[in-house]
Amino acid sequence: MTLNFESETEIIPDLGESAESLAEKVIRAGLDVTGCPFEIQVNVLLTDSERIREMNSRFRQIDSPTDVLSFPMQEFPSPADFCAFHDNDCSAFDPGTGELLLGDIVVNTERVISQARDYGHSERREFAFLIAHSLLHLVGYDHMEEDERIQMENRQRQIMDRAGIPR
Repeated sequence: MTLNFESETEIIPDLGESAESLAEKVIRAGLDVTGCPFEIQVNVLLTDSERIREMNSRFRQIDSPTDVLSFPMQEFPSPADFCAFHDNDCSAFDPGTGELLLGDIVVNTERVISQARDYGHSERREFAFLIAHSLLHLVGYDHMEEDERIQMENRQRQIMDRAGIPR
């Protein structure tokens, strides 16, 4: 797995470990839970409310900050259906590493801190949850319909448990 990690802001103070190592742990747990058969590449960017608001406005036409944005690079016929990539679709894989290019995760560090306080749990748990949630979007999950929401929430819980960060 290649995790390209970049921070435009101060790292979240209460993670108990580096943001990069926590993100990697959660992503690995997510790949196990979703049954990903490939080595993957994910980009993670930590930023602030103003920058994520700009990105949300530009890419989703929603002019407000959010907690996390996901930018999938692949289309899945159904959530976590990796079968489509067994045909060695060259455009889905990094030619240098052979890793499946999943996409980008952008986390608003200010929201990690405020939501952890609002929900009564640690910043570590909130950050891990946002990474798990976003990773599921990268592999085709969504929560627009009730049945999709339930399926995605179950997967999020499985990922958090596998990463050792239960509710």
